[in-house]
Amino acid sequence: MIRTPRLLLRPWREEDREPFAVMNADPAVMEFFPACLTREESDKGMDWFEAHYQAHSFGMLAAELLGQAPFIGFIGIQNVPFEAPFTPAIEIGWRLARPFWNRGLATEGASAVLRYGFKRLGLNEIVAFAVPANLPSRRVMQKIGMRHDAAGDFDHPKLPTNHPLRRHLLYRLNQSDWSRL
Repeated sequence: MIRTPRLLLRPWREEDREPFAVMNADPAVMEFFPACLTREESDKGMDWFEAHYQAHSFGMLAAELLGQAPFIGFIGIQNVPFEAPFTPAIEIGWRLARPFWNRGLATEGASAVLRYGFKRLGLNEIVAFAVPANLPSRRVMQKIGMRHDAAGDFDHPKLPTNHPLRRHLLYRLNQSDWSRL
């Protein structure tokens, strides 16, 4: 578990399935993803997060707003689950339910996850990526010290060639640069 002043990032619980599915079915939350998720797809995603955590002792963690909401989304790090020119790599990611946007919670949680990845796990580098239009996530990446690596921008291999969300911008942060923030 990772605790911040306002958040608890923790392993997933069975009772997280329903709010996770509701979040994944929200068109605003899923704007920069190919589609909203069905309940079955959402459950499979949570199962994948849990399996990754069991296999690697790190992963995407359920995010709880202390004293206010038992589930607001997820924040964590995981192995990039596809092949690209920059893989193998560890990515940082987040997804928060809409009522919890614009409060600095993604930045607060992601900063704590970076600290965990670099200090506790001894990772050398953590990456992040987003479609160019996803300005909110790109701002979080910048706020936590990540830098856009234009030479690493890529077409997402899980999306068809003509898909409007195929192009992704790559952000990077290595341990040395993080330690100077």
